Amino acid sequence: MTHRVRERAVVLGASMAGLLAARVLADSCREVVIVERDTIRGAATARKGVSQGPHVHGLLARGQQILDELFPGFTAEAVGAGVPTGDLGELRWFFNGRRLEPKTTGLVCVSATRPLLESLVRARVLALPAITLLQDHDILGITADADRRTVTGARVQSRAAGSAERTVAADLVVDATGRGSRSPLWLQEFGYERPAEERIRIDLSYTTRRFRLRDEAVLKGQLSINPVSSPSHRRGAFLSRIEGGQVIVSLTGVLGDSAPADLPGFLEWTRSLPVPDVYEAIHDAEPTDDGAVVRYPASQRRRFETLTRLPGRFVVLGDAACSFNPVYGQGMTVSGLEALVLREHLARGEVDPLAFQADIAQVIEVPWQFSAGADLGYPEVAGVRTPEWEAAGAYLAALHTAATVDGEVTAMFMRVAGLMATPDTLMSEDMVRRVRAGAQRAAGAGVAV
Repeated sequence: MTHRVRERAVVLGASMAGLLAARVLADSCREVVIVERDTIRGAATARKGVSQGPHVHGLLARGQQILDELFPGFTAEAVGAGVPTGDLGELRWFFNGRRLEPKTTGLVCVSATRPLLESLVRARVLALPAITLLQDHDILGITADADRRTVTGARVQSRAAGSAERTVAADLVVDATGRGSRSPLWLQEFGYERPAEERIRIDLSYTTRRFRLRDEAVLKGQLSINPVSSPSHRRGAFLSRIEGGQVIVSLTGVLGDSAPADLPGFLEWTRSLPVPDVYEAIHDAEPTDDGAVVRYPASQRRRFETLTRLPGRFVVLGDAACSFNPVYGQGMTVSGLEALVLREHLARGEVDPLAFQADIAQVIEVPWQFSAGADLGYPEVAGVRTPEWEAAGAYLAALHTAATVDGEVTAMFMRVAGLMATPDTLMSEDMVRRVRAGAQRAAGAGVAV
């Protein structure tokens, strides 16, 4: 067991990033205080602070592995709670309107609603003896020593009537408050520079409803049906089995396009998808909710790693550092990877904020390039398109085409998309050869490249 060298750490926000940070902090702190604005203990519905909570969520293969590492037996526990799982390469994937050839990969996909997944993680975290939860508390700011070189705690206030502001002293403060984080402002108030920000505006919308299928045979035993949106086929969808014998369907629109939530409009929109599979699955299904719509304007990355100085004992992670386009399902898994980075820094002793932010920037870089690069494929999306981006886009288009006839290409792509392998594996000699041969074979079979 790691030697406990810190009296108290404070985690701002009980997001998935905050919960996973608290989990690793519990190994090296006598007390870890999680401060959360919402009521979350025992909650079974989406948190108010997570607008995308009701919608389809994917836990990438690497994320599933991290949860099993931090919480031994987690996947088995989820299955026991009724969560379906499947092989990532055996799902019904469609890119550019064409189905990828399925292939068994051994990568586990956990298909749970966000509220259930969070509740399982939260229960495991709150069961740790070092953890203290302050729910229904507003986060007012952070405190520092006289010369503002070291953060000393957080200012909080209970939302109960008549409550006064108080300070929770800490040896380390972790900001996991999400994309609305006020860390840039807090730093500015303490005399530090604000981090530069990158934004990729995609104007994404999610419209989601739950159903109970009248005939599950339409899924052919598969976990999900995923016609992914692309510049050539802009409307997309994710249909996934979830707990309770239901399916959840999220329809995605980009650049202002949005599916209606009412049932007739929702079903009609599914008929406009590039493939009929989703409509055929749900056109006669029993709706079990009234639907929900959320809009996601832009991916956002704060470049804390470019700053030349930061106050000691203060770090930022999760969506507070980088918020990804959610259609790529990267957020929770990246939060898990960042928690592992935090664990490494804690093992060294005093956490150096600049070194920590630099290290999580390396974790963020690959999924950011993946999602931002894909979004730049829409001509209307503003951003820099380099010759390298053009070449990568052309190769990825050929790869998706090859994957319609070669399951091995599908499997390798899923390993990279699941953050189990680095993108350079897609450029190995064998893979380049497969992509070329597969794209030619697909073209000969009439598949558009």
